[in-house]
Amino acid sequence: MCGIIGYVGRELCIPKIIHGLQSLEYRGYDSAGIAYISKGKIKTIKEKGKIINLEKLLNFDEEAYLGIGHTRWATHGVANKINAHPHSVGKFTIVHNGIIENYNELKEELINKGYNFKSETDTEIACAKIDEIYKQEKDILKTLSKATKVFRGSYALGIICIDEPNSLYAIRNTSPLIVAKSNEGNFIASDVPAILKFTNKYFLLDDLEIAKITMDKVTFYNQDLIPIDKNINTFEGSVEVALKNGYEHFMLKEINEQDKVFKDTINYYFDGTIDSLKKNFKFLDKYKKIDIVACGSAYHTGCVGKYLIENYGNIPVNVEVASEYRYKKCFYDKDTLVIVVSQSGETADTLAALKKAKNDKIDTLAIVNVIGSSIARIADKVIYIKAGCEIAVATTKAYLAQLAIFSLISIYLGYKSKEIKDEELYKIFKEIKQMPKLIKNTINNYESYFAIADKIYKNKQIFFIGRGIDYATSLEASLKLKEISYINSVAYQAGELKHGTISLIEKNTPVIAIATDKNLFEKTISNIKEVKARGAYVILISNEVIKEQLCDEFIKIDDVHPILESILTIIPLQLLAYKVAKNNKCDIDKPRNLAKSVTVE
Repeated sequence: MCGIIGYVGRELCIPKIIHGLQSLEYRGYDSAGIAYISKGKIKTIKEKGKIINLEKLLNFDEEAYLGIGHTRWATHGVANKINAHPHSVGKFTIVHNGIIENYNELKEELINKGYNFKSETDTEIACAKIDEIYKQEKDILKTLSKATKVFRGSYALGIICIDEPNSLYAIRNTSPLIVAKSNEGNFIASDVPAILKFTNKYFLLDDLEIAKITMDKVTFYNQDLIPIDKNINTFEGSVEVALKNGYEHFMLKEINEQDKVFKDTINYYFDGTIDSLKKNFKFLDKYKKIDIVACGSAYHTGCVGKYLIENYGNIPVNVEVASEYRYKKCFYDKDTLVIVVSQSGETADTLAALKKAKNDKIDTLAIVNVIGSSIARIADKVIYIKAGCEIAVATTKAYLAQLAIFSLISIYLGYKSKEIKDEELYKIFKEIKQMPKLIKNTINNYESYFAIADKIYKNKQIFFIGRGIDYATSLEASLKLKEISYINSVAYQAGELKHGTISLIEKNTPVIAIATDKNLFEKTISNIKEVKARGAYVILISNEVIKEQLCDEFIKIDDVHPILESILTIIPLQLLAYKVAKNNKCDIDKPRNLAKSVTVE
């Protein structure tokens, strides 16, 4: 998410920077900006919304040969022109991807030293800190060396200084940044696609390294300013391959981004305190009934949300498929909230359902990924997930981000209803901090899921079973498998097996059972025994240690609070579906007959 591009060379910089930003649009953004040096001055132009809004403000023929550009996905501060990058303080102008975690501490120090801030961003604070250090050091390299020892968190910074109008600087920690060479000049960028039109030669900037880039030379230093020799890389593939960051498919790439997506989404609304939840979700206090309306995977997140909100918020929740909801007679009143969920914000049936609620003068909330989308513009309130651009048709990271939002809503409502006591609340807060690591660990266990996929991929029919929230997860797991592998998979409430479905179980029929709900665990185990007794090949996913031989395959997930459990549970099932589809040589990223954004009824 977010994108950085910078250029210094013999050719005009503005066209190159804009092209670079356009090539990074897939990363997701809500504003864009550019800064360049012209006639001895740094000029900054930025605008909210799409890059085309920025383009209208630019003179592409302006005599400027050094500049930086940025596409921003809002983290610190809302999406507006003031918070958009680049940011300037004193003699410096910077663009930044990542989060400076100690920005509040730095801000207080800088305010005491006379600095004033216009934006809500951590980036402006970082720029001010660089300026403050420079006043002491009088040397840019020494300044940046010191800055890397002051900043905590993730950052990729593109930096220009009016004192060196022919030099571009870069530093990074955790957030990606490359340096590219061409015959006409040199670049920095967040990712290879931004520079492929001009060159396929690039260096990888590693953590806590500093780069000084001029028209003809690139020099690298470590944190202590010892020069570093780097090997240059040559990218041989297409832009599409570049976007995949080395992964074979976009879906696999996006699954692997889920720890970051969870962190980005959670951090935008929750800073570790109940006060942040009150600030973002207090508007929910007035509602006594909720309708969640969505399609496909978004509908499944609504099913998880229903379970959590009812269990912890004590509010009745109705979950409806949007294509049905728009035509049914709805029974709501002034205390009803309609929540619509859509990754693209353009889903036709969901948009129509939203308009129906608006026409009936019912309050609406949209949970979407795309800023400025049709649903976002129409809804009374909007909660944005921070999934970035999702290219694979089968959603993974956007689904997980939607789950994260419903988790936060449920935590707040549980606190308000007193279903969650203080001790339990702080336990949840602690687990939230651990979740990115647990998500990454779950993803990194992919080999065990792939081994299971290798045993079942030839089957023509696969069943998923679960109870309560596990049934909601089963719905999504089944959809993920069928949409990319074309295998007929169906999810059932485990307790319904004996009412007809169990007649379909034959010898070696794969049955994937989910059992994480401790209140229903023993009941689910009984249902597993029923299918096992009829010859099913049982794959069990649970947070419990299984002491008896109940299954043929077992996937153990970390035991976390029930509000967070479904986030971990879905990951092995995403990877299982991916490998089944790969084994069957399916077009994983673009399944037949499917589109990423469903804009027709």
